[in-house]
Amino acid sequence: MAANPVQDSSTRQLLERMVASRQLSPLDAGVLAKLKLSGEEAILRWLANEYGLGFTTLEDVEPDRQLLSLFPARILLKEELLPLQRVNGHVEVATSRLFATQGFDALKTLTGLNLKPVLASTEAIQREIKKRLGVGADTIGTLDEEKTIQVVDENAEDTNLDSGEEDEASIIRFVNQVLKDAIELRASDIHLEPFEDEFKIRYRIDGELQDTAVPPQLKQFQPAIVSRIKILSHLNIAEKRLPQDGRIKVRIDQAEVDIRVSIIPMLHGEAVVMRLLRQNSTLRGLGEIGMNTRELEHFQHVLGLPHGIILVTGPTGSGKTSTLYTALNEINDSVRKIITVEDPVEYQLKGVNQIQVNEKSGLTFARGLRSILRHDPDVILIGEIRDAETAQIAVQASLTGHLVFSTLHTNDAPGALTRLVDMGVEPYLVASSLEAVLAQRLVRVLCPHCKQPDDSARAQSFKTKLGIAADRTIYKSVGCRECRNTGFFGRHAIFEWMDTDEEIRQLILKSASTDQIRKAARDAGMRTLAEDGWRLVAAGVTTVEEVLSVTTAKEVESATKNQAGASAASIAVAR
Repeated sequence: MAANPVQDSSTRQLLERMVASRQLSPLDAGVLAKLKLSGEEAILRWLANEYGLGFTTLEDVEPDRQLLSLFPARILLKEELLPLQRVNGHVEVATSRLFATQGFDALKTLTGLNLKPVLASTEAIQREIKKRLGVGADTIGTLDEEKTIQVVDENAEDTNLDSGEEDEASIIRFVNQVLKDAIELRASDIHLEPFEDEFKIRYRIDGELQDTAVPPQLKQFQPAIVSRIKILSHLNIAEKRLPQDGRIKVRIDQAEVDIRVSIIPMLHGEAVVMRLLRQNSTLRGLGEIGMNTRELEHFQHVLGLPHGIILVTGPTGSGKTSTLYTALNEINDSVRKIITVEDPVEYQLKGVNQIQVNEKSGLTFARGLRSILRHDPDVILIGEIRDAETAQIAVQASLTGHLVFSTLHTNDAPGALTRLVDMGVEPYLVASSLEAVLAQRLVRVLCPHCKQPDDSARAQSFKTKLGIAADRTIYKSVGCRECRNTGFFGRHAIFEWMDTDEEIRQLILKSASTDQIRKAARDAGMRTLAEDGWRLVAAGVTTVEEVLSVTTAKEVESATKNQAGASAASIAVAR
């Protein structure tokens, strides 16, 4: 049988790269070319067997932290070496470059220890080094060795840093590494938090804050790191007593990221939170955002209306703006003029006129809205209804022939109606202008690499309660390398759609409670957030615990009652 020329070519290229990086000797490469082994790991396993060395995937190996502290981080990172454990008077060190001996020689000279190589793949070593040593360990290690940055007085109005160009470059590299790391990990926020004896860095990934390993000596460079972020954000580096807000725009691998920076003085220094907004993210179509058939049909219907208000509600970070941009993208054509007023502009839409709110210069939501009505728009997007003035103008705009989209912070769809009344909008104006409300939350999606069927008694009980078929499998989270041991990778929205029909309009006019409006909406066919969540549980997308974590007890109780009733009805029909 003839060899696959494509496979031969890729294997040859891999062998050439491994020889160039001193992972292989030219002699071994010649032997391996005939064996036709594919992949770095298979080649390294052959090498380990040939030279009588150990091989490890580093999956179940826990490096000795005390042992790790004996070695300079700068050399470990540069030479991609990871000390593992002491065995019979020598130290095992993981490497993928068996014939690059300069790193081993440098470590032997500095520590005086007897070192023995253990082979592991390049990817595994890089992953574990970052995990064990922390982000930016090489730059912080360099600074720590040189000791040229001196903080004169952390509490003084002007903190003087006696630093040379090399030190400044190292701080710049460290901040860049933190930003790059966060973007690669799909983080939405970076938290830099000062405590008495440490400077902690955490990333918010898929809605959950996750600790990031940092070098232990990072605390002493805290003022320099915060000052660098202030410089990038065009903030006052001398001001350490008042909160400051700024923004940074970066480009990494052709991806533009707008970073919103907030700095607040805390007990042990200034805390920094950076929100990452990816500017050129690809918008999905309305049919691809994961809505159930009923909600999708109703949403598509209201997009064709000539006027009225459509609200999307939910807490911060629940994907409201993304849903509204998807809707705008659906109706963005040459015959409609669309204007948005936002803070911040999260996506740039071609053909849409977008206004960035600037409170400092006096351009508020309300002022921007009053001005854009003179620009003859057909569709208006208001980033958020924050106050009574904005709410009043939005209602007036809808009554004068404009289709208005906006967001509001309420727990569910029925709550949006009473919230507008509470903000000072007359009930008759709410009843005549509001067309529909969409509430949404984000639940984490199970990692496809490690999710497992959930056969527990609790899971079976929930299946019975929710009317999920007995032969349908529901899953639980486990955790693996691909998902950083969280059990989840990515997020999926759950929705609650409420149309403002005649009965609900009458309830608004009577100033009815949220519970009364919810009951009427449920009778008209509204599915709660919890019910939509159970749909995803039954589809194996997420877990019961995830749905429970983002929905209220009232929604869950209502959903389980409704599902139990539906199950009983189907059994009766079957009989």
